[in-house]
Amino acid sequence: FGSSSRLKEPNLWTRRSSSCGPLRFSHLPMADSWKFETLDVQRDVATGVMEVALNRPKELNAFNPAMWIDLRKCFDAASSDPDTRCIVIHGGPCRLFTAGLDLKAELMGGAFKQEASVDLSRKAMRMEPTITRCQEGITALERCRKPVIGAFHSGVIGAGVDLASACDIRYCSEDAWFQIAEVNVGLAADVGTLQRLPKIVGNDSVVRELAFTGRKMASVEAKELGLVGKIFATREDCLAAARKVAQEIASKSPVAVVGTKVSLNYSRDHSVQEGLEHIKQWNSVHLLSEDVMKAAQAIMMKSKPEFSKL
Repeated sequence: FGSSSRLKEPNLWTRRSSSCGPLRFSHLPMADSWKFETLDVQRDVATGVMEVALNRPKELNAFNPAMWIDLRKCFDAASSDPDTRCIVIHGGPCRLFTAGLDLKAELMGGAFKQEASVDLSRKAMRMEPTITRCQEGITALERCRKPVIGAFHSGVIGAGVDLASACDIRYCSEDAWFQIAEVNVGLAADVGTLQRLPKIVGNDSVVRELAFTGRKMASVEAKELGLVGKIFATREDCLAAARKVAQEIASKSPVAVVGTKVSLNYSRDHSVQEGLEHIKQWNSVHLLSEDVMKAAQAIMMKSKPEFSKL
């Protein structure tokens, strides 16, 4: 649960041609805003697809303090990046998608390591920013205006379930398994799983069972519950499918895609009537976009529309 692995990880995620065609990732130096300690970010400006890989393979992609911050910075930047229209997040070459919280990194420093003489209330107030930092790292995926597709393989433990719950679309390989493991280390999950997962799967009983017991949930059960949309034989197949769907989404009107995500997220947390009022106000402005006419003309001309960057 956050321990390091010295095993050599297989190189299973190299970008190559697939049924959706080759992705033309540039290997030119990236701007400083796309360089992160714990993430590997690749942007394909031609298609508008960004790939984000968790990048701590020796530590089984365990979440340390830097990763929470990197996730927030990366997805906040992607949200306003005109060259990014859809994002794929995956576990890179690591044996697991993530081992969850890096207990050694988190518990041995920061707010967890305080003098015994410090008053309990003051300890708690110093702890709050630490929890907020973690929550913001995951919420950044949901808050990002661009759709986020998660491609999961092998173990998706603890914080990995938090991350999955914040994605818009979730695919996994057959060997994937999900575990709300926080209860096994003496704490209640506090980064989003308990808030988002019940709304995703719609089965309160199973969510409570998973959260109370910390048991593993296999890929088949995850699909039956609705946590993932599709299961693929291998991680390569899963990632290829995620890339293909990302390219398709990126080809649509960015105004329409952003508006759709905004409305879906708003409607999830509000009544049907409130959701209708919200999208009415949104479209009162954005139906005037040039994208509507471009899409209509493309349909009539049986051609592929090209939309301007946001």
